[in-house]
Amino acid sequence: QVQLVESGGGLVQPGGSLRLSCVASGRFSSINAMGWYRQAPGKQRDLVAGITDIGSANYADSVKGRFTISRDNAKNTVYLQMNSLKPEDTAVYYCNAEFRPRWGNNRVAWGQGTQVTVSS
Repeated sequence: QVQLVESGGGLVQPGGSLRLSCVASGRFSSINAMGWYRQAPGKQRDLVAGITDIGSANYADSVKGRFTISRDNAKNTVYLQMNSLKPEDTAVYYCNAEFRPRWGNNRVAWGQGTQVTVSS
């Protein structure tokens, strides 16, 4: 019912910046929260940042002060601005959305991920 497509990943040097984008499409009534998760090889998938439909954001402690999440509800798009990147930020970043379909309970959708590599 909802498809999420991420973009903006790539290779960047430590201290550099990237901006990730995620666009939601499909048939749904509304989207509530959206967020970004990341998963490094051999590690669990963890929340990086989340944002509600009215713009209230929360962040993992490891990225506070460096990352900023935002969204454009009219475009069904969520962004993650990543500054002062560190090698430990290297991971596959996944977009996530909690949405309400036209019929039924709230559901969760995931994108396929975009690779972010921070290395010299």
